[in-house]
Amino acid sequence: MGAAVNPVGKSGDPEVMVEMNTTPLIDVMLVLLIMLIITIPIQLHSVNLNLPINNSQTPPIQPEIVRIQIAADGNIFWNDEQLGDHAALEQRLSTLARLATVPELHVRPDKAARYEHVIRVMAEIQRKGLTKVGLVGSEQFL
Repeated sequence: MGAAVNPVGKSGDPEVMVEMNTTPLIDVMLVLLIMLIITIPIQLHSVNLNLPINNSQTPPIQPEIVRIQIAADGNIFWNDEQLGDHAALEQRLSTLARLATVPELHVRPDKAARYEHVIRVMAEIQRKGLTKVGLVGSEQFL
C-alpha cells in the first residue's frame, strides 16, 4: 500500500491520497491465470469410436411388403386385389402367420373409412400374432 502526494491544495498544504495500489495485485492475478491455463490438460477435439466393420458382400434382404387398403365403403384390398369379405382376410392373415419370415403389413385406411372397419382389420391382425404392422398414409389426416 502506498501513499501519493498531490500538489498543494487550497490551504497550501499538500493533500495525501490514501488509495490502494492495485497494479501488483492485478499482476499476481494474471500470473495465476496464466499458470492455470498452462496446467489444464490439452483437450482432444476428436472422439475415438470403434465401429464395426461390414465384411458381408451381399446387400441386406428387403422384406416383403403386403399392402392392405381399407376403402371408404369398408371394402378391403390385399395388394390391390379386392377381398370378398373378412373371412378371406382372416384366411390370408393365417397363412402369413405360419410363414418362417413374416412380411411387413402396411395398412392404409381411406380418410373417409369408418373407424369400425379399420379397428376390425387391426384386431384381426393382432389376433393372428403379426407384429410387423405399420399404418401408412397418415399425411391425409393432417
